[in-house]
Amino acid sequence: MRSINLLQPAEIVFGENVFQRLPDYCQLKGYKRIAFIVATPLLKATAPVIEALNESGVQTNLMEYTIGEPTVEYVYDQLKVVTNFSPDCVVGVGGGSVLDTAKLYAALHNSEQQLNEVFGNRILSGRNTGLICVPTTAGTGSEVSPNAILLDETTMEKKGVISPYLVPDICYIDPALTAALPAKITAETAMDALSHCIEAFTNKNSHPIVDNYALEGIRLIAANLEAACKDGNNIEARGALALGSMYGGLCLGPVNTAAVHALSYGLGGKYHVSHGLANAILLPEVMKFNVDANIEKHRQIALAVGVPDHANAKETAMKGIDRIQEISVGCGIPQKLSEINIRKEDVEELADLAMKVQRLLVNNPREVKREDAIKMYNNLF
Repeated sequence: MRSINLLQPAEIVFGENVFQRLPDYCQLKGYKRIAFIVATPLLKATAPVIEALNESGVQTNLMEYTIGEPTVEYVYDQLKVVTNFSPDCVVGVGGGSVLDTAKLYAALHNSEQQLNEVFGNRILSGRNTGLICVPTTAGTGSEVSPNAILLDETTMEKKGVISPYLVPDICYIDPALTAALPAKITAETAMDALSHCIEAFTNKNSHPIVDNYALEGIRLIAANLEAACKDGNNIEARGALALGSMYGGLCLGPVNTAAVHALSYGLGGKYHVSHGLANAILLPEVMKFNVDANIEKHRQIALAVGVPDHANAKETAMKGIDRIQEISVGCGIPQKLSEINIRKEDVEELADLAMKVQRLLVNNPREVKREDAIKMYNNLF
């Protein structure tokens, strides 16, 4: 069995209303200056936590996060604000975009390295500021991963910083914070988490330890996504999605994703399609492309999403892909690129953008050539 390096926060606190425990942890660690990066819809939920810290003598600085996916330019600008405040801890409260920026602020606000110097794997040299992540969508798994992804608007590329120093010190996974999420965002972010698990499980670098995370994540998300979309206050379904998302995040460090994410990045970069939506549309098509590379693993995915064994492994695997698409349709997610106003004449450019993401394509169980990417995109019109 090959060796593997597992990365995760020193503490993972999971449960309803655990966010309220954050001040106790900060006081225990002795933090005196805390920068909060908070998504607009979470300002009200975060206010009591900040108030409790202020009452205990901690200075806080609240930075409202108002944009979609973070850009290189945005992070450069906001780093100046963080640097001026000079926190000893950074707290991110929001979806993956908020958490990714919080991770970079914590690592870079007092570093000699510049943002443009740390893109890539294990280039970031350190972090000496505390980092706390509080996810409010059940999707990216950023709260437990070593990754931060930014959009470079000049090249329309997604660029990643991957480093053990981006793994938070502690994360608070509180399903109650996801209850107010609209069904659309619930569905798209959960499909992102599902793609993390599926791509890790079928990955060329898959590992039995991570396979356990991936399969349980697949099972939890498939069994609970539609229920959470129909009733946002279904806390059991919300909790299951949050747990499934966490498992997906734990897959990202040691194994990572593959062709689904590589093909989705151009859609985000050129068209600003949300990351979860892009992955949701691409996932079944890429699975059909990959299935023959490892039929048995795709059969196991089918069983995890609730499909019974059929006459043979290939038939079971294909039924599993059908079931994933049924879940997506049941949550109101578009199934074709044409439904989200992607132009067919841009397919070759999208393929070129995808082929630049070799750090992920090399993980795919089947080699993806440019003509393969073009065909998969074209199949979605």
